[in-house]
Amino acid sequence: MLNLAWRNLAQNRIRLLISAGGVGLALTLVLSLDAVVNGVEHQLAAYIERSGAEVWVAQQGVRNLHMVASTLPAGAAEQVAVVKGVASVTPLLYTTQSVQMGRDSRLSYVFGLPLNARAGGPWKVVEGKALPAPGEAVVDSQQAKDSRVKLGGSIRVFGRRFKVVGFSQGGSSLTNSVTFISSEDFARLRRTGSNPSFLLVKVQPGTSPQIVASRIQRQVAKVSALSSTEFAQQERKVVKDMGADAINLMNLVAFLIGLSVLALTVYTATLSRRAEFGVLKAIGADTGQLVTTVLAQALYSVVLGLLLAGVFSFLVLPLLLPWLGFNLPLQPTLASVLKVSLIALGIGGLAAIIPVIQIAGLDPAIVFRGGGR
Repeated sequence: MLNLAWRNLAQNRIRLLISAGGVGLALTLVLSLDAVVNGVEHQLAAYIERSGAEVWVAQQGVRNLHMVASTLPAGAAEQVAVVKGVASVTPLLYTTQSVQMGRDSRLSYVFGLPLNARAGGPWKVVEGKALPAPGEAVVDSQQAKDSRVKLGGSIRVFGRRFKVVGFSQGGSSLTNSVTFISSEDFARLRRTGSNPSFLLVKVQPGTSPQIVASRIQRQVAKVSALSSTEFAQQERKVVKDMGADAINLMNLVAFLIGLSVLALTVYTATLSRRAEFGVLKAIGADTGQLVTTVLAQALYSVVLGLLLAGVFSFLVLPLLLPWLGFNLPLQPTLASVLKVSLIALGIGGLAAIIPVIQIAGLDPAIVFRGGGR
């Protein structure tokens, strides 16, 4: 019966191509969207995870980095520094600001760091130095290349000219670049005073970041303290919450596309062989065997579509998008593959319902009356 199912599909290769291609297109849509969202999550959480900090301290109620305003109370850094288990504290000033690079104006995450920063600096410097002195800036290498800004050149941050002394890599996201300046320049130009936005805490060897975060939360007033792992999870949650409706809508669209294409294909393949099914039933094949054949047709189409979606999403798109000039972060995950596989099985099962009902109710006598064609 499985061989019969394959022959029914493969006999008309155009129909097979349309079936597998339609399902593959629908599943590619789901895989690609998930890969983009996961990529954006990874980009936004990358600075937190690679900052070198093991605990993040923010203004009370603030539990993530982006799209928030955080100003810690005066003396918070000194209070955190004496908490048991704390090895070092780096004050970080942060905002989102338009940065003038050459003729381009780019939205950037601007970080202000002290010269002796133990955490929070760019984690990968490809040229120049990592920590800027007053009047200096470290910028993303790709953004600088796109704007034709060279080492020793200048950019404008907060309306003031800064000399570019280093190029970092890996910190930019889909929408924003990253810029590092000294905390002295940041505080003076923003007129926000010296109160930091965040404190980046390193803990003593052998000490749990979660335990230190709990101590800080209890002992220091008007702050929120989270381990870097928890802080990064909250950052990813922001992306998930923002994109949940769009993702669900696109998944529904993909499901309906795949269902429509596969249902039509399986129905047509079954209808065109209705007489053969009647003959099989007349010579002793039971309904269960015939239903298995129809379900196998749907399953074959789903498996081929899933393979096409995997090849396109994992191999073709990562090469095609940069060639077309799209800077989309793609990060497929096992969870996405499992979700797509379940969607594919659901599509196959629903698509086979009408043909299964037809076959189950097929009367072998129609074959001999010439009504099976």
